[in-house]
Amino acid sequence: MNEAVLWDPLERYLAAEGLRLDDVEWFGRVLRVLIDAEGGVDVGRISDVTSGISRLLDARDDVEGPYTLEVSSPGLERKLRRPGQFLASIGRDIEVTSVGGDTVRGTLREADENACVIDDGGLTVTISMDDIKAAKTVFRWERGAKPGKQRKEASR
Repeated sequence: MNEAVLWDPLERYLAAEGLRLDDVEWFGRVLRVLIDAEGGVDVGRISDVTSGISRLLDARDDVEGPYTLEVSSPGLERKLRRPGQFLASIGRDIEVTSVGGDTVRGTLREADENACVIDDGGLTVTISMDDIKAAKTVFRWERGAKPGKQRKEASR
């Protein structure tokens, strides 16, 4: 089954629950539904909404055969497959691999239905959505003081 068929009913259900549908993907017989909310979602919230999603899918005639439902948050590094996901990621660091195999990594500055604009440290690159093979957000660890140093300074 094409996950696009499930997008609208899942999106409506999750919106009523105060959540946002981030992505839907089939992996063989596993249906992965990624959800998010302002401030994130915790395990309890995911558990609650999984029951509702399961009931919604069970009531549909177009979901055939056995499958495993997997509901989770998208995590720190998330795939970007739809223009809306790019729009929601403006200001974040991303990595884009083009159909030709080139990879650009930088801050997403703009996005629309047709293209995204990435600042990779002074050089601005515009990539057509049609030319994107894969894209994801990238979590950048900030280096901070070592915990031991903070304690020594605080105890002075």
